[in-house]
Amino acid sequence: MSTQPATATTSPDEPLGISLSIDEEAKHSVIGEVPAEAVMDTYHLNVFYGDFHAVHDVNLQFGKNEITAMIGPSGCGKSTVLRCLNRMNDLIPGARVEGAINYHGQNIYAKGIDPIAVRQHIGMVFQKPNPFPKSIYDNIAYGPRVIGMKVDSMDDLVEGALRDAALWDEVKDKLKQSAFGLSGGQQQRLCIARTIATKPDVILMDEPCSALDPIATSKVEDLMMQLRKDYTIIVVTHNMQQAARVSDRTAFFTAKPDETTGNRTGLLVEFDLTKRLFSNPEDKRTEDYISGRFG
Repeated sequence: MSTQPATATTSPDEPLGISLSIDEEAKHSVIGEVPAEAVMDTYHLNVFYGDFHAVHDVNLQFGKNEITAMIGPSGCGKSTVLRCLNRMNDLIPGARVEGAINYHGQNIYAKGIDPIAVRQHIGMVFQKPNPFPKSIYDNIAYGPRVIGMKVDSMDDLVEGALRDAALWDEVKDKLKQSAFGLSGGQQQRLCIARTIATKPDVILMDEPCSALDPIATSKVEDLMMQLRKDYTIIVVTHNMQQAARVSDRTAFFTAKPDETTGNRTGLLVEFDLTKRLFSNPEDKRTEDYISGRFG
C-alpha cells in the first residue's frame, strides 16, 4: 500500500493516499454512544510537551456532518487535542503524540504522511480572527493558489466561499479592500471562508466566538449550523450554552493534578449526545461542571 502524501486531487474516500477501515478496537474504546459514520477517531491519544503529560488516553469519534463540542475547565487539554487533529502541535518544540488519530481510517501520524496534506483536508479556525494582510479577495484565493488547486474560475471560488460563510452580501463591493477593514465578526467569518476555500472535509474551531460580541457570535453559530450540511465540525468552547445550542455531541474534559509536581493532565470524562450529556450525565464530574459547581 502507498503512503505517499496527499495532493489537491486526492479523493475523500482515500484522502491521504491510502484506504483502510477504522480500527474496530478503537470503536469500542470510545466513551459513550459512537457516531454511525465516523470521519475521524482518536485511539489512546496521549500528548506530551517534553516531560509534561498534557493529555492522557483520549478515545473519541467524530461523526460525519456532525458538530462535536469539546468543553471543560481551563487546562484540561481540549485545545491540545484539537490541535493534534490536524498536526498543529508539530509546530511546538518538544511536543510528542502517542496513540493514533485516524482520518478515514488512516493514522495521520503514520510515517510518510505529510502534515501539510493533512491540513488541506482538516482546516482550522483560530480563537482570534487572523486575516492575512491582504485584500478580502486575496485572503480567500491564497490557499487554493498555494496548494495548486485546479479551479475553473478563481472569482467563482472566492464568491462561493464567501457565500458559504454568509459574508458575500456584506463584502461583494469591496473585495479589493484590506481584510483589516472588516469588523471582528466579519473577520472571523472571512477566516472561515478562507478555510473552506480549499474544500476541506473537517473544520476545527478553537473558541471561534470568544473574541466576538453576542450579535457576531450568533452569526457564527448560525453559520456553523449551515456548514454542518457539508462539513464535519469540531469546536472547542468555554461557553456551555454554545455547546448546547450548536453541537450534536459533546466531550467533557477535566484536569487531574499531579500530586508531586502539581502539573495538570487532561482527561476525557464523558462523551455523548449533547442533549443526553447536558440533561442526564453519567459521571458526577460532568454534572458538577455543567451545573456550575466547579470549573
